Amino acid sequence: MNTKRYLPIILFLALASMMVYAQKRVNHSQKLRMAEYAINEFYVDTVDENKLVEDAIKAMLKELDPHSTYSDVEETKELTEPLGGKFSGIGIQFNMGSDTLYVLQTIAGGPSEKVGIKAGDRIMAVNDTTIAGVKMKTRDVMRRLKGKKGTNVDVKILRKGVKELIPFRIVRDDIPILSIDAAYMLDTNTGYIRISRFAETTYDEFKEAAKTLKNKGMDDLIIDLSDNGGGYLNIATEMANEFLSRGELIVYTEGRNSPRYDVKATGTGKLKSNDIVVIINQYSASASEILSGAIQDWDRGVIVGRRSFGKGLVQRPIPLPDGSMMRLTVARYYTPSGRSIQKSYEGGNEEYEKDMLNRSKHGEFTNADSIHFVDSLKYVTLKNQRTIYGGGGIMPDYFVPADTSEYSNYYRDIIAKGTLNQFIIDYIDNNRNRLKKEYNDIADFDKRYTVSDDMIQQLIKRGEKDSTKYDSIQFNRSKRPIYNYLKALVARDIFDNQAFYVITNKDNDLVKAALDIINDKKRYNKLLIKQ
Repeated sequence: MNTKRYLPIILFLALASMMVYAQKRVNHSQKLRMAEYAINEFYVDTVDENKLVEDAIKAMLKELDPHSTYSDVEETKELTEPLGGKFSGIGIQFNMGSDTLYVLQTIAGGPSEKVGIKAGDRIMAVNDTTIAGVKMKTRDVMRRLKGKKGTNVDVKILRKGVKELIPFRIVRDDIPILSIDAAYMLDTNTGYIRISRFAETTYDEFKEAAKTLKNKGMDDLIIDLSDNGGGYLNIATEMANEFLSRGELIVYTEGRNSPRYDVKATGTGKLKSNDIVVIINQYSASASEILSGAIQDWDRGVIVGRRSFGKGLVQRPIPLPDGSMMRLTVARYYTPSGRSIQKSYEGGNEEYEKDMLNRSKHGEFTNADSIHFVDSLKYVTLKNQRTIYGGGGIMPDYFVPADTSEYSNYYRDIIAKGTLNQFIIDYIDNNRNRLKKEYNDIADFDKRYTVSDDMIQQLIKRGEKDSTKYDSIQFNRSKRPIYNYLKALVARDIFDNQAFYVITNKDNDLVKAALDIINDKKRYNKLLIKQ
């Protein structure tokens, strides 16, 4: 008997009997495995089994909620690395300007600084692979520079004033990923801390920043969570603990297979007596909403800005054998008053993703009156019984509209096309040494440095090169933010990333409103009292 000849028939009969058995038991997971097996064994063309499984997982998750997601191996690394607090690499901040890796700064004490790489250097090749002028994606460049701690990476540097490329061998090391962008005194009494994400190291960074500011005379604190998309829930609760009294509920989570879990303050916080203003906007989400929700619900501080994103779902990371990951929603979180701040996703993922566009069309970013809550979503704060709402983000106690009066297409284009950034790279290249000698620190720079008319003319010419036609009316409308942004970029490249915010915050309506409120105690207290 030729068994090879009858093998497909045998397999088919085996599969048929399995299907009959499966119908009796109605085992859904087995049904899925059988479908994958049948396609892989009998489909007319060759199939990519891994892609088949990945697509099946994605399709299943798509039927759930917008935040249950799948990421492949590479995507998982990219997602988890910023929250891990460090990675192994060469220790530079860079910009891919004009298809060339331009070193903005070297991290103090990092591998690149140790071997003598400087701000303004251009990395032309990595391990004999040319990365300049070949339109390599930023992700691919980073993949070449990152690597296991202790391993070597050879780079070739183009340095201004040096004709030949300079070779460097860099030993990769752990590089911290800081989540606090800026921490400084806005005035003699008020500290300011800007947090970009809630990562593993954020709470430690925050405690250190607050301690430093207290030593500088801080009585009041502004926490800037604008554009902060969240991160680890436990880090947000640890930070909330700094402001709340023992036993006060910070957040609780609950789901179909996840019993209610309460997180309460321990009373060990160091900032329980300081006045607090928290800044949020439409891109503040998840952990940002946990922190601001706890502050608001306990009438502990004033929330300033615009309605937050509205993500109140808890995801559990589920690592898969090949290094990919599924993030599955397992519970909802609720603020201390019992609010779920998750916005509706009943219209499906596509409609959910249009939420920001719809908010903009309805005028929400410029007019608080365009936001309407239903009475069923009404709650009250836990001390002063102020009215607050759930079901769609945190509504601030004081609304700050987005100012679009200075926005123009010209301003948009010189930023979107990279004109402004590339202009500053060239400007710093030619003036770095002079600027470093001329200004002692950021305070001195802020006081004396001005953007010259000559710089503006050069910027306009650069824009024309990038096909951005000069429009005097549009330019004049956006003149103030253009000048401010130019000055901030120069400050960042001469000093550090915090210097950027020192400059831009002077023109930031959210920060200005927060500072006005916290400095006016009568107004501050009135916002926390039931009207």
